[in-house]
Amino acid sequence: MGKVIAIANQKGGVGKTTTAINLAASLAAYEFKVLLIDVDPQANATSGLGIDPRNVTQTIYDVILGNLPDPHPLIHRVAGLENLHLIPAHIDLVGAEVDMINLPQREYRLRKAIEPIRSEYDFIFLDCAPSLGLITVNALVAADSVLIPVQCEYFALEGLGKLLNTIKIVQQRLNPSLTIEGILLTMHDARLRLSRQVVEEVSHHFEGIVFKTVIQRNTRLSEAPSYGKPVILYDASSRGAQDYMALATELLQRNNIPVPA
Repeated sequence: MGKVIAIANQKGGVGKTTTAINLAASLAAYEFKVLLIDVDPQANATSGLGIDPRNVTQTIYDVILGNLPDPHPLIHRVAGLENLHLIPAHIDLVGAEVDMINLPQREYRLRKAIEPIRSEYDFIFLDCAPSLGLITVNALVAADSVLIPVQCEYFALEGLGKLLNTIKIVQQRLNPSLTIEGILLTMHDARLRLSRQVVEEVSHHFEGIVFKTVIQRNTRLSEAPSYGKPVILYDASSRGAQDYMALATELLQRNNIPVPA
């Protein structure tokens, strides 16, 4: 049974989609079977893996809303990485939250939608929208754990308490088995004292749940999505590719999964 990990932070621009794409790709490079589900109407994970969202006609929402009984037809193979698959998103999904309001068991719709494919993957990642709306709640209910990217900047901790409170409510009321996979510090610039201070502050505040791996600012990492590729395919020797392979290694170790040689 594959582990489902939601990648969430209601604050935009923290490296959430970059992490979803590149962590998924790094685990696929380790030959784990990985599915990335884009549940963000901005569809950045979709375009970042080489699929034009304008050409997407069906998404996971068609399964959530009951228009499609089976998610299998939605799955796309990612070019260059045999073990990485994607269920894409589309801008029209922005109205899906309204459509879900009156559905029975509305918080459990995503969990039910991915049940038929869960056993086919080692890892399933849910790239959430930068909000704490019904779709993100669905992702937290569907997930085994949540990974929280946090940017190394002045307002790093802003909003983090609100997200952790939402996770606590979901744990209490909807998904008691949900855990925090970890807090990931992103966009670190070793030249800046502020970046170092943020690492120290977050590590102190959330001791034990912060990943040791820190994602550095990297030009190649920023360029890769415009070519529709994860950084490991765009420039495997770059610092960005090395950082996400290190994160994949740390994630496996945290889950007591042997790291392939």
